[in-house]
Amino acid sequence: MNNPETNSLAIRARGLTKHFGSVHAVNGLDLDVARSRIFGFLGPNGSGKSTTIRMLCGLLIPTDGEIAVLDHQVPRDAEALKHKVGYMTQKFSLFTDLSVSENLRFMADIYSLPGDIRSRRIGEAVERYELGRFMKQMAGTLSGGQKQRLALAASMLHKPELLFLDEPTSAVDPENRRAFWEILFDLAAEDTTILVSTHYMDEAERCHDIAILDLGVLVAAGTPAQLAADINAQIVVVESDTPRKVSKLLETRDFVHSTAQIGSSLRVLVDRELDNAAGMTRRAVTDAGLELHESKLVKASLEDVFVAATQERKAQRDAA
Repeated sequence: MNNPETNSLAIRARGLTKHFGSVHAVNGLDLDVARSRIFGFLGPNGSGKSTTIRMLCGLLIPTDGEIAVLDHQVPRDAEALKHKVGYMTQKFSLFTDLSVSENLRFMADIYSLPGDIRSRRIGEAVERYELGRFMKQMAGTLSGGQKQRLALAASMLHKPELLFLDEPTSAVDPENRRAFWEILFDLAAEDTTILVSTHYMDEAERCHDIAILDLGVLVAAGTPAQLAADINAQIVVVESDTPRKVSKLLETRDFVHSTAQIGSSLRVLVDRELDNAAGMTRRAVTDAGLELHESKLVKASLEDVFVAATQERKAQRDAA
């Protein structure tokens, strides 16, 4: 894999598969993650995100497939990757009965940092992640946002080239989530490659590149803009005083894939090849005697992409 194409990648996986008995957690996944970018895994719980991350880290042996991480074969070279990779788990995994300072010193020892580097790295982490006033506090008494910053600081002490984050903001308020993402962009600007799993659409939209997983299968991949442009549907927004009635009506129409209510509006996914989609939607509503104020085409959101991709995958499974 020593060629310019693969050398520009932090991660390259082909045919990655993991079975747990009869359960196919990940099935034939092909994945390319470019260096110095934030790559998002988007999918619901049970879609295979965490299993994939554990295989890429070398913590779980694949049933089949090939993995190259930072030009190392995984799981064969997993030990050699130890000092090049950071991993922040979904659940807070540091020691709750140790202080913040003790946790950082312990993790520095785990990464075998020499004394002078150890002290400097801990000092840098304390400043960067704003942990100074919590150093003597037990980690278990920290708030969700504080635990998140401590976990990230610990995972970055050895300055890894690649950082894995498994749903890192699942227990964090919106303000801390935003601050956390600003830190991630700082790290990416410093040439750290970041792979982050999430089920939050607004977080996924922040990523440079995204892969959408559904029941262990890759159903879409690209930049948020590319995915929105390539969606296999058109998006019509409908304004009505009776959105529930309109929604139930539209879901009976063959050209409608799905509807979702947002306030008094409906976001309607319709066939991509449908001519005059907004007019057809309006006509379906008014012909049924229901009131409608507006029907217009809009650009697809990442949530629209996710819904369209997973629905298409479900239709393929049902037809098989």
